[in-house]
Amino acid sequence: MIRTCTHCRSKNRIPARYIAATGKCGSCKQPLPPQASPISVDAVNFDDIINNAAVPVLVDFWAEWCGPCKMVAPEFAKAAANLAGKAVLLKVNTETEQQLAARFGVRSIPNFKLFVDGKMKFDQAGALSAAQIQQIVGQFAE
Repeated sequence: MIRTCTHCRSKNRIPARYIAATGKCGSCKQPLPPQASPISVDAVNFDDIINNAAVPVLVDFWAEWCGPCKMVAPEFAKAAANLAGKAVLLKVNTETEQQLAARFGVRSIPNFKLFVDGKMKFDQAGALSAAQIQQIVGQFAE
């Protein structure tokens, strides 16, 4: 995962297990806040984050053509900002990552799956509000 420093614009490589932690820029030494927005991932990044993140990971399986997915996107982003440091929120485009969607039995979208320590703990199809997302993640966050 690459995160750009807001102070000096340097790119910093962040290992998956530290993605929700506050770090510091390798160049200017200023703080790098925890991830506060959804991360679009492919299968390789997905597996790395799911298996190594130190916090719960909520995944939104979606597609560009899906109206309800577009309606949920701002709520998902709001939840990501509110859960920064407590959880990581991922987005998987089911059109470009069909094998990943098939691997997890995604049949309808939007579809939300929550992982803790690499294991799926929650699975729900259908739209969720930011408050509902935060409540679900809160059940598994430390």
